[in-house]
Amino acid sequence: MSPTRRRFFQLGAGGAVASVLGFNVQKAYAASRELKIARTTETRSLCPYCSVACGVIIHTLGDNAKNVTPQVVHVEGDPDHPTNRGTLCPKGSSLFQDILNERRVLKPQVRRPGSDHWEDITWDQAYEEVARHIKKTRDETFVEKDAAGHTVNRCESIAWNGGCTDTNEFNYLAVKTMRSLGVTYLENQARV
Repeated sequence: MSPTRRRFFQLGAGGAVASVLGFNVQKAYAASRELKIARTTETRSLCPYCSVACGVIIHTLGDNAKNVTPQVVHVEGDPDHPTNRGTLCPKGSSLFQDILNERRVLKPQVRRPGSDHWEDITWDQAYEEVARHIKKTRDETFVEKDAAGHTVNRCESIAWNGGCTDTNEFNYLAVKTMRSLGVTYLENQARV
């Protein structure tokens, strides 16, 4: 085994510092080997950006402690995931900055017609408004019969696009719900 030039200089510089200062390099080297994720909790998830659905591991610090809010300290590709095997594209690699972004929206907001700003609303208010708009749109645009007189029972003014990070169970329920409303334009991003 032949050492690289870089490793040669690293060992030489470390040895020189240790001999001059009487510093025990072994203890410092062992302490530097402790990873910043050594005491974290791993949570496996999926990258939300595209239909590939790469696996990611999110490391949080402060879990299971009293009066401590868990803090994300590191995000990396999941080496055990069959899709990406630990690799991430530039967007997936930036997940850490997205999670800890101070501009990240954490509650529902709405911009009313004619308004120039967004206002915060409660989750219950958001659910009620979305449901009201869906019912109003369906009631106004529902088609029972086509031009030839055939029963079609469809709503062509609403579309549904599922995300790649949705679970199979969620997608099943979403498709059943949309079909019960008569929605004909259904798509799932994972199929694209």
